[in-house]
Amino acid sequence: MSHPSRRQFGIMAGGTALAGLLPPSLAFAETTLEKIKRLGTVTVGTEAAFPPFEFVKDGKIVGYGSDLLVEIVKELGVKVNQLDLPWQGILPGVLAGKFDFVATTVGINEERAKRYAYTMPIANGVPYAMMRKGDKMKVIEDLNGKVVATQLASSTEPTSRAMDAKLKAAGGAGFKELKLFTAFTESYVALASGEVDAVIQSLPSLAVLVKEKPDTFALLAPVTAGSPYTYLAWVTRPDDKELRDFINSVIRKMRDDGRLAALQEKWFGFKMDIPDSGYLPPGAV
Repeated sequence: MSHPSRRQFGIMAGGTALAGLLPPSLAFAETTLEKIKRLGTVTVGTEAAFPPFEFVKDGKIVGYGSDLLVEIVKELGVKVNQLDLPWQGILPGVLAGKFDFVATTVGINEERAKRYAYTMPIANGVPYAMMRKGDKMKVIEDLNGKVVATQLASSTEPTSRAMDAKLKAAGGAGFKELKLFTAFTESYVALASGEVDAVIQSLPSLAVLVKEKPDTFALLAPVTAGSPYTYLAWVTRPDDKELRDFINSVIRKMRDDGRLAALQEKWFGFKMDIPDSGYLPPGAV
């Protein structure tokens, strides 16, 4: 067994003394993952207005994402404090440290990938347009001159704007108007009442809605404009890659043992391939 030299002993003693003089935040840089395990509680931010991913039923937050969160919290071995927040406050909130990570569905795009640490995907959110049942539209170009809706600050807002520009570049009139709603559920009401002519959102959510209300809504066509990255994921702060990697390890294990596919069948009625790579833009955090 070797013993520390006098010089090494001096460094160790000095370091210990210095640590005692420093404030706790500087003496020991605890990671968020370590803090969660020390406190025995993880606090997450969720927008519970995005069925079937996260929504409120009988006073409880349920859905595909909620079932996934149960498994991740179980692996962490802690209790969960799930905050239900407006979507517009979710991403700023995690950067401000108001909760530990975002446990609500976030579309992957180039701008966000530079500011947030995405987990591996939990679903494929290819954008799609939905119309009222019985409307005469057949192709995406039929959105020329129509009032289109989506959620404010969602990943489909820039996609919708790109679709509008693409229609105009092709010689069409483009959208008559793009209406932005605080929550997607409000845009569904607007479509059903005739206030708007179409809603652009990710296909998994729309497919479930059309299945539940086949006399009210119908799928129109995929929206082929904007970001080529169509997957949906959760996010952590850029400095919390250790926490992000832990969440990834649980998602990957659930994908490989079939539990993730079982949840997709339960909530969407179909399975989605979840890749290990290629889902993030170049330069992502």
